[in-house]
Amino acid sequence: MDYLKLDKNALREELSEKRKEYERIREKDLKLDMSRGKPAADQLNLSDGMLNILTHDDCVNHTIDYRNYGIFDGIPEAKEMFCDLLGAEKDEIMILGNSSLNIMYDAIIRSFVLGVNSSCPPWSKLEKVKFLCPVPGYDRHFRICERMGIEMINIDMTPEGPDMDTVERLVAEDEAIKGIWCVPKYSNPGGVTYSDETVRRFANLKPKAGDFRIFWDNAYCIHDLYDDGDKLLNLFEECKKAGNPSLPYIFGSTSKITYPGAGVAFIIASKNNIRRIIDRSGAQTIGYDKLNQLRHVKFFKNADGIKIHMKKHAELIRPKFETVLSALEREFSENKILEWTNPRGGYFISVNLLDGCAKRTVELCAEAGVVLTGAGATFPYGKDPRDRNIRIAPTFPTVAELSEAVEVFCLAVKLATLEKLLNI
Repeated sequence: MDYLKLDKNALREELSEKRKEYERIREKDLKLDMSRGKPAADQLNLSDGMLNILTHDDCVNHTIDYRNYGIFDGIPEAKEMFCDLLGAEKDEIMILGNSSLNIMYDAIIRSFVLGVNSSCPPWSKLEKVKFLCPVPGYDRHFRICERMGIEMINIDMTPEGPDMDTVERLVAEDEAIKGIWCVPKYSNPGGVTYSDETVRRFANLKPKAGDFRIFWDNAYCIHDLYDDGDKLLNLFEECKKAGNPSLPYIFGSTSKITYPGAGVAFIIASKNNIRRIIDRSGAQTIGYDKLNQLRHVKFFKNADGIKIHMKKHAELIRPKFETVLSALEREFSENKILEWTNPRGGYFISVNLLDGCAKRTVELCAEAGVVLTGAGATFPYGKDPRDRNIRIAPTFPTVAELSEAVEVFCLAVKLATLEKLLNI
């Protein structure tokens, strides 16, 4: 049944039936959560071998005692492992605490207070600072900008990545544009992996601002659901080829590889950028958790060990994605009121409803006991101009819970759409 082809009487009859179904579901008093991209407990259990892996000799059998101060930019073993994984040199990476979001936030703060480079003033001295924001996108990126008073400019996402015609034009003409947020592989929430052409166009940008930076949040770089996962071109290498080695800041962490609260995070950047970050952050801390870095090295041993570990994650979460996607296909393949992405990795599924239906759908789900990320969260300022996008996070619930939750979601979509079509 395609609601878009029904007359008013048929729509009213369908709405009456769906309301009865909805009331029956509400009586179940469900408490289900598809709101955030959290690993489930069985995923966390995969890393429990880390909890007691270190010995005294591991910590002190070095030229420096890893329990003490020193080695500000990351222990050499961890640098080697992540450089092999991500394609960088040891003086192009800095390993910090457990949160890549914290590194991104600090990078913004340093830019405001101390400036990005010696030839450009700190952003706090400027009348206006702007960022380009591919949408739908990651709400926490937008929250940083909003907190700092950075004006956000929406950039439409395409199946190849951000609309690069618009990106190239805007950065070339407006000196106030200082950066762009990117989740380049299995983007949050759409699951898009940027094409080779898109990556090369990023590497060849010609910004008017001398302190423009690409904030390349490569959070899902090895989060494939299938063995033939998407391939992402190495932006850093392309920037070097283009003569723009200082253009990108590349962020990542093991937050969804080991423990979200106790992983390790890193930034990859040009040697000049790394030296500047080390110099400017030296007053912030004496050093980061070297024992946790060592713990990760001993657990994984090398980059191949991380890849093997991620296949175990895929075995756990792939059925969850397939549960949601199968339900969407079953309910909406003929009823053309919903579009959805089919990501091959990452943590999210993005859906687009008819304009004006997202907030109502989230509201109906909440009343029936299913929590979703708020409508509008995937846009700057929490304002989806078409009120149609919703992010689904399948990883945390069990498959059984997901089956119930997606049933509620599909019913809520239908109710919200029927109300919209009938102007109720």
